[in-house]
Amino acid sequence: MAQRLLIADDDKEIRELLEFDLSHSGYETDTAKDGEEALQKSLTGNYDLILLDVMMPKMNGFEVCENIRKSKPDIPILMLTAKGTINDKTQGFNSGADDYIVKPFDIQEVLLRVRALVRRSPAVKTQNSAQEILKVGDIELFPDTLETEINKKHIKLTPTEFEILYCLMQHFNNSVTLATLLNEVWGYNSDDDVRMLRVHVGGLRQKIEINPKMPQYLHTVTNVGYKLTPIASDDD
Repeated sequence: MAQRLLIADDDKEIRELLEFDLSHSGYETDTAKDGEEALQKSLTGNYDLILLDVMMPKMNGFEVCENIRKSKPDIPILMLTAKGTINDKTQGFNSGADDYIVKPFDIQEVLLRVRALVRRSPAVKTQNSAQEILKVGDIELFPDTLETEINKKHIKLTPTEFEILYCLMQHFNNSVTLATLLNEVWGYNSDDDVRMLRVHVGGLRQKIEINPKMPQYLHTVTNVGYKLTPIASDDD
């Protein structure tokens, strides 16, 4: 069955361009022309991914994203916007977006990122991770619900946070480079997206660490990347 995508953008030409290219790439598409319609369709429809413009009438993309996350924390969200500053990207990620692409965009890049996000759906992850490490030390992952359990505490993750933790668990107690994380989580490696990765790691630490400033599980490895220690450690 083809994955179903919602394209939310107030620019008719962009909606039609994305609808044409995505449908010809094998996806089923639906559209929304403003923030309120995007939120209503997101909450009542069944989508595998949402492409969400930031600057829309009635409700901006950040607000839509935050509201979607309250009810559907596991649906991948790709934000599309003319704003490309670090602050804008950080705001997008903090509102719950999984990836961020700046207009004008190359449609091939959009397709690449859509494919990378869609493969994170709980059903796909369950199929692909059947033989992978999902429990080690204090940490257990649940692909069907995108949750983790740490010391009997259940924590809901976004799709990107789940993928980062999943990747680190496959290499537990070993350093994982930034390039490896970008490639395994997003499906491509770009130095421009290191800041994006760091923002998501910061959000993950907020959820799994007692004190995010003194992590016991998810450690920074200077000039390399990150390391997951699945048994609580006092090492920073």
